[in-house]
Amino acid sequence: MSAEREVWREALGVVLATSAYGISFGALAVAAGLDVWQACVLSLLMFTGGSQFAFVGVFAAGGLAALPSAVASAALLGVRNVAYGMRMSPIIGGGAMHRASAAHFTIDESTAVAISQSDPRLRRIGFWVTGIGIFAGWNVTTLIGALVGDVLGDPRGWGLDAAAAAAFLALLWPRLKQRQAIAVGAAAAVVAASLTPFIMPGLPVLVAALVAILVGWFNWFSAPAPRTEAGT
Repeated sequence: MSAEREVWREALGVVLATSAYGISFGALAVAAGLDVWQACVLSLLMFTGGSQFAFVGVFAAGGLAALPSAVASAALLGVRNVAYGMRMSPIIGGGAMHRASAAHFTIDESTAVAISQSDPRLRRIGFWVTGIGIFAGWNVTTLIGALVGDVLGDPRGWGLDAAAAAAFLALLWPRLKQRQAIAVGAAAAVVAASLTPFIMPGLPVLVAALVAILVGWFNWFSAPAPRTEAGT
């Protein structure tokens, strides 16, 4: 029973910390030009923080003209959830409907809490408590942030027109711990910054994503594997 309480404590801690980002997203979505209800629907249906921040960042830069690029950028970031789903499928178990209902809650945090447990039952508890908890908390805080952003008015007067990029960078920064990850991020950033003055908003992000995939695929900047002596 103590192990189960520990899983609940860990999951709820993640829920509280992650849900707080919803306030930023709600305010930034309204600053980008979405209505309060549009921001809330986006959190209800998309529900993947990185993709949502990418969407509003591109949309804020180009408006309706950049909508296809915003959707494509969000979709590229959301592809990682497919890998999470493959990892979580045997843990969730059950039939097709059960797994389908779990798909919407398969995010970074619910996957991380689940796979950190050693017991299959505790993994399922960690997954469902984290996933459902963040879903509820994220949507509540999105509404709060959207209402606050709507009251603030012109986003440029508060510096919110550049806040989407800053918030997304805050989500990305903790992941840049290895040389390869830093190289991928730097290459993508240089390409995006270079192309921004010349092509439609949103397209630099897509081109930068292709560059990131190329650099990551060939693994050019990873540390070489240590050599082992023959016979050891």
